[in-house]
Amino acid sequence: MGKAKEAVVVAGALAFVWLAIELAFKPFLSQTRDSIDKSDPTRDPDDIPAAAAAVAPDTDAGDATAAADA
Repeated sequence: MGKAKEAVVVAGALAFVWLAIELAFKPFLSQTRDSIDKSDPTRDPDDIPAAAAAVAPDTDAGDATAAADA
């Protein structure tokens, strides 16, 4: 009977910890869940749109000016 009681205590502790985390992070979790619900599942965030791909990347002017000052 000791193993069954231990299992019930562990399960209760896990449930308590889960509820504590849910309550502690409720604003963040609800905002994240709302964002997931509003997201477009057909859009891949790794795909680069054609307009963004055509723009040249920014260069670091700090390196060019350091070489010119030397």
